[in-house]
Amino acid sequence: MNELVLTPGQLSLHDLRQVSRKAVQITLDPACYPAIHSSVACVNKALAENRVVYGINTGFGLLANTRIPDEQLEALQTSILLSHATGVGQFMEESTVRLMMVLKINSLARGLSGVRLELIEALVRLVNLGIYPCVPEKGSVGASGDLAPLAHMSCLLLGEGHATVNGQQVSALEALSAASMEPMKLAPKEGLALLNGTQASTAFALQGLFGVEDVMASAIISGSLAIEAAMGSRAPFGERIHQARGLTGQIDVAAAYRQILDHSEIEQAHADCDKVQDPYSLRCQPQVMGACLEQIRHAARLLEVEANGVTDNPLVFADDDLIISGGNFHAEPTGMAAEALALAIAEIGAISERRIALLVDQHLSGLPPFLVQNSGVNSGFMIAHNTAAALASENRCLCHPSVADSLPTSANQEDHVSMATYGARRLREMNSNTAAIVAIELLAAAQGVDMRKPHRPSEQLQQVMKKVRKDIAFYDQDRYFFPDIQKAIEFVTSGQFNRFMPTRLLTSL
Repeated sequence: MNELVLTPGQLSLHDLRQVSRKAVQITLDPACYPAIHSSVACVNKALAENRVVYGINTGFGLLANTRIPDEQLEALQTSILLSHATGVGQFMEESTVRLMMVLKINSLARGLSGVRLELIEALVRLVNLGIYPCVPEKGSVGASGDLAPLAHMSCLLLGEGHATVNGQQVSALEALSAASMEPMKLAPKEGLALLNGTQASTAFALQGLFGVEDVMASAIISGSLAIEAAMGSRAPFGERIHQARGLTGQIDVAAAYRQILDHSEIEQAHADCDKVQDPYSLRCQPQVMGACLEQIRHAARLLEVEANGVTDNPLVFADDDLIISGGNFHAEPTGMAAEALALAIAEIGAISERRIALLVDQHLSGLPPFLVQNSGVNSGFMIAHNTAAALASENRCLCHPSVADSLPTSANQEDHVSMATYGARRLREMNSNTAAIVAIELLAAAQGVDMRKPHRPSEQLQQVMKKVRKDIAFYDQDRYFFPDIQKAIEFVTSGQFNRFMPTRLLTSL
């Protein structure tokens, strides 16, 4: 079991990757308690002084000017959760819900939201017991926060909706009973604090980040194998070339290729060949993958800040006795990060698909047509490449910018929104597509390397070949191809090749 002492505002990307990938036991750092209690006291003081404060004793959105009587304040907070639970589509995966809940706990525990410790501890208990609300994926425009998905998440506390317990869907009341909990009565501001925020879009985006890191590591491996299989030159990976340009991502990626390709018998076997230049998909890997790495690192930095930020509204600054309405719920930063990741994912897949095309072409690779002996009778990797091309094309459509597609909502009170939730959610499908492309390249390149025997690839790539061939046999003649591709996809998505990457090349590893 993954254990995490949560100090609010200090979650690392490594922490978040672990939360995303497996169940977690959270313990709140007691140092956060005073700030939480102070924020609640500030809210109560404002009510006692009969101040009018948005979301505490007013309506919401365009109804912000409607004053709510004290006797209806609990109903106000309950009503906002029930009325905003309007999501549609399939339910989020449990891993996404768990990450979203931890992000919400992290935000509320900063002590700027005016919610009771009791409420935060209720969310912690649910996470620790592996009880996850059933949250539809669709319905958020990413401002004013991820309203619909966070409402579904929070309705469980009221005994409304459904949840999963040990992977089985049950009613919310049954889930609370399994946790030895009763439905909660919400205090002023608590409903609004629960459903305001960017935690759904940020959870999707973080999972997109973690996915592309695994895919990129695998693509560097498959691209290195393709260089060996096609007897590509090492000269374009030389340090001086990349230092001359000066881009850090490109320099770091080129160093990774040099490390992986070092000490290769295949390289020595064609040291005196008369080939002048390789196609771009081989020799420009540092430039393309380095640019992708820059986008991934930029998104990682932004998402780490967002994951630790407070994004509900209004915010409570107890030290100054102030409750201020702002706009941190606007998920534009997460949306922009998702756009950067989408481009990186698409380009990693695009250049990988081009290397597959190169390898199956006997005129470019110098290998048997479609990487199989007795071609004609055997089709080899012909249609596997078709699959890769289809997936690369899909990603070109999916990486169309989402944040540029704002639509006004709430009677034009919320007149510009981020659409970050979809922008981040599509990364899952894009990563799945690119993982399959890279998996097919891994198989094709491994096939080509085996065809270069008795010459062996580099020492690190020999380890990769051993891993691949342990589970996937050499393609000596046509056979049912589907299981091979599925197993190779598993290699890619499970992060099995991350260990070959230089330290800190990828941020969350």
